[in-house]
Amino acid sequence: MQKLSLDDEILQIARQNRSILAFSYGVDSTALFYILVNLKIDFDLAFVNYNTRPSSNTEEESARELAKEFNKKIYVKNVQLVLEDSSNFEQKARDVRYKFFDEICTEFNYKYLITAHNLNDLFEWFLMRFSKGAGVCNLIGMSKIDPKQNYTILRPLLDTSKNEILNFLDTNEIKYFFDKSNLDTNFERNYIRSKFSNQFIQEFHPGVKKSFEFLNEDKKHLQGKFIYEDEKFFIIQNTPFSMNLIDKAVKKLGISMSQKQRLEASKDSVISGKIAIGYNEKLVCVSPFKINKMDKKFKEICRIKKVPKHNRGFIYENRHLLDKF
Repeated sequence: MQKLSLDDEILQIARQNRSILAFSYGVDSTALFYILVNLKIDFDLAFVNYNTRPSSNTEEESARELAKEFNKKIYVKNVQLVLEDSSNFEQKARDVRYKFFDEICTEFNYKYLITAHNLNDLFEWFLMRFSKGAGVCNLIGMSKIDPKQNYTILRPLLDTSKNEILNFLDTNEIKYFFDKSNLDTNFERNYIRSKFSNQFIQEFHPGVKKSFEFLNEDKKHLQGKFIYEDEKFFIIQNTPFSMNLIDKAVKKLGISMSQKQRLEASKDSVISGKIAIGYNEKLVCVSPFKINKMDKKFKEICRIKKVPKHNRGFIYENRHLLDKF
């Protein structure tokens, strides 16, 4: 079998831990399935059937058969989404699948979610954000190792182009399904893909890959470091550059902020009714948003320590965090 190289660090992690592969039986996830099998990496499958086209059930059944053939567990979620609602279909679909992934990882103790995002996906995101106005930290939408609240995402194909993946499938005569909705340019990502990114990557793949290596290094320096962080609570120094880490913290808590939400997050706010962002003169705090009836003693301590009001409900349930102020 012709091989595709994967990131060595990710391979080492995947060999030592329980992982779930986000699988659709499309081009990218099918290639990654066979690559992981060939490398003898242990993993199971998560499949979401959106029921958006006549072949949806065929693809689900084929995924089940593939899992059985290779002795893999497969977790399947069926939902009804309207593909024609192009204004928010992609976001709804993303919310559904990542909620599903979170549930699987939490219930069955998978530490890693492996996804088949590739260099084309990375470049598409770059162009989408670049076209709307974004800084370096927001232009780089994905990283190879991406810790979340209940699991860590691994993206071993992030240096690999779509053409390389297709060539791998075709050379090895591997079956996969093609989602015709990917040709619908009413979707922003498909429009960027059709008009700009695919041809550019095809011609300049090595240079684009190298540019993202440099940009990721720049991003690390620009983002800085958290003063304090755990799975659900983050403290950031309040500076003109705080938004880079605020955005990172909010992503770790499960939300990718829009430009409008970033503007909201530049002051005391609650993002999507779920994530509290609070400021004082020196610090910014990011936490889940909680409403609790707090006693007077606790309120007075928060006043003295200048704990931001939106974060107090969460800290009331986790009082050891008061020592961080």
